[in-house]
Amino acid sequence: MANAKILEVTQENFATSVLQSDLPVLIDFWAVWCGPCRMVAPVLDELADELDGKLRIAKINVDENQELAMQYRVSSIPAFVLFKGGQAVDRAIGAMPKAAFKSFLSEHL
Repeated sequence: MANAKILEVTQENFATSVLQSDLPVLIDFWAVWCGPCRMVAPVLDELADELDGKLRIAKINVDENQELAMQYRVSSIPAFVLFKGGQAVDRAIGAMPKAAFKSFLSEHL
């Protein structure tokens, strides 16, 4: 992972990193073999820098954390789930340009 501001979330640290976060958390459900997932990674790196202090960005590898993917009904990737106050409040599926991410996040920040 290129940006130290992006959290790597697993089943073990999900509750503390996401559900108990004082900031909204955008989770990127991804996999190593997923081309569109790799395409959005640089966009997420930029957003992690630009929105630092307003939003946390986290990545969950669906191959290594299948329970979380099933729990949040992730059936295709990349999938993005936005958590606020410990609750999933919005979701999007598929690679998006930066402007689309900003629009998606704007109503929650």
